[in-house]
Amino acid sequence: MKTLEEQMAVYAAYHEDPRNRATHFIGVPTIILALFIPLAWLRFDAGGVEINGAMLFAAMVLAYYFVLDVPLALAMTVLVAALIWLGELIAGQGSAAGWAWFGALFVGGWILQLVGHVFEGRKPALVDNLFQIFVAPVFLCAELFFALGYKPGLHDAVQKRALELRGAAAST
Repeated sequence: MKTLEEQMAVYAAYHEDPRNRATHFIGVPTIILALFIPLAWLRFDAGGVEINGAMLFAAMVLAYYFVLDVPLALAMTVLVAALIWLGELIAGQGSAAGWAWFGALFVGGWILQLVGHVFEGRKPALVDNLFQIFVAPVFLCAELFFALGYKPGLHDAVQKRALELRGAAAST
C-alpha cells in the first residue's frame, strides 16, 4: 500500500492551480453528499442497531484513512458524519426528491471539478488511477491542515514529490 505522502503527491501533481483546488473543495463534498442520498435508503440491522449504506461505505473508507493518518482521519470522520446526516435528511424527503437532489448534486459536483481541470490544463487524476477518487477527500482535508500550519513536514514532502512528478510528466 502506498503511503499517504505518495498518494497525496500524485493527487497534488494534478491539482496545482488554486482555482482547480477551490472547485474541488466544493465539488468533492458535493459528490460525496450525492452518493450518500441513495446509500441512505439501504438499511441494515447490525446487532439491533440500524445502519445504512452510507454509514457502511463511509466506515470502510474512513478505516483506510485511519491506516494512513489518524489526525486526518479524525477530521474526515467529522466531515463525513455531517454529510451522512445531511444525506439522511435529503433521503427522508422521499425517492422523487432524493433522486432529484442526487442528480443535481452529483452532476453539479462533477461539472465543478471538470471546470477546475480546465483551469489546470490537465486531465483529472482519476483518469490515470481511479483509486484517486478516494484520495481526493483526505487530500482536501490535509490542505486545510496545511493552511492552518499543521503537518508542515508532510506538506513539504508532498509538494517536493508532486513537483518531481510534474517534472517527470512534462519530460515525457
